[in-house]
Amino acid sequence: MATPTVALETIKLVIFDIDGVLTDGTLYYGAEGECVKPFNVKDGVGFGLLQGNGVAVAVITAKESAPLAQRMKDLKINHFFPGCSDKITVYERLKQQLSVVDEEAAYVGDDVLDLSVMNTVGLAIAPADAYPLVKQSARIVTEAKGGQGVAREVADLLVGARTDLEAAYYSLVGIVQ
Repeated sequence: MATPTVALETIKLVIFDIDGVLTDGTLYYGAEGECVKPFNVKDGVGFGLLQGNGVAVAVITAKESAPLAQRMKDLKINHFFPGCSDKITVYERLKQQLSVVDEEAAYVGDDVLDLSVMNTVGLAIAPADAYPLVKQSARIVTEAKGGQGVAREVADLLVGARTDLEAAYYSLVGIVQ
C-alpha cells in the first residue's frame, strides 16, 4: 500500500465505481436478456459506516439498470450517477454541490475510465485486481479484489483514521446490507 498524500481523516467524500469495485465485474445474463450482478454485503456495512461517521458517499458508474438503482436506494446512496461515461464532469458538479475541495475527496476505481477523477482527487484508491495502469495511479491499493469487500476496507481505513473503529461499528443502527 502506498502512503496517501492527504491525511485520511480529512476525507469528506468517497466516490465509488461499481463494476470491478463493488462487483467483481462479472455480468450474468438471464434468458430474457436481463443482467444480474452480485454485490457483497460487506460493502453495505462499509457504506453505513462511512455515512454514519460524516463521510458522504457517491457512486458514479457507466452502467444503468433497475437492479443497480434498487441496490443504491437500499444503501441510501443519495449521490448516485448511473449511465455516466464523463465521470470528471459529474465529479466537478458534485464537488461544488457538497462544498468539497479535491484534497477532501477520494475515488475508488478499477479501470481507465476512472483515471480522470482518480488523478484529480486527493486520494485515489484501487482494488487489488484493478487494471495495472489504474493501480499505478492509486495512492492506496486495497487487499480486497473487486466485489470482495473493497468499500468495507476503504470504510475501515477512513473511519479508523477518525475514531475508534470498534466503537464506530457499535454505533451503527439499522443499516441495510
